[in-house]
Amino acid sequence: MQDIVSKTDLRTELLARRAAMRPEERSAAARPIRDALLSLPEVEMAGTIAAYASIGDEPDTRSLLFALWKRGTYVLLPILLPDGDLDWASYEGPDSLVPGARGCLEPSEPPRGPGAIAGADVVLTPAVAVDRTGVRLGRGGGSYDRALARVGPAILTVAPLYDGELVEALPVEPHDQRVRAVATPSGGFVRLS
Repeated sequence: MQDIVSKTDLRTELLARRAAMRPEERSAAARPIRDALLSLPEVEMAGTIAAYASIGDEPDTRSLLFALWKRGTYVLLPILLPDGDLDWASYEGPDSLVPGARGCLEPSEPPRGPGAIAGADVVLTPAVAVDRTGVRLGRGGGSYDRALARVGPAILTVAPLYDGELVEALPVEPHDQRVRAVATPSGGFVRLS
């Protein structure tokens, strides 16, 4: 129970820090994250990338999604299901996004099923923080832990973060799924142990 309280407190602190960022700071952070990810060989060669449309104070993924789509990469985005799991559908450009559950933007294309993420060559996942071993702190709903459990061990999973959100250690629970890398504005792409 102590880990859950610690996660909640840490999540609250980090989200408050994000909320305090000026819009121009968030915008400036998005460019180097996008560029670091687009230049990765795994991303350049990927046929399919599972990603997400950022909302609120999250590191902005809109220009990244657009660049991947224009490049010809097949991009899957999540659709939040009533039970908290994630279904996946094709991103067909910025006009294909519609308002979804909990303020998320979701693709308007037909869903492909929760297992569609298993076919991705690279997976981008939201996070509030990640530690040096890949433990990911999300929003607390468990949706991405379920989705990441379907991803094979050789698939690159990356969390875009702001500077200061790659931390030394986070509380971990048995259901937590680790990511294999992060991308930050100042540090670029970082593989985790």
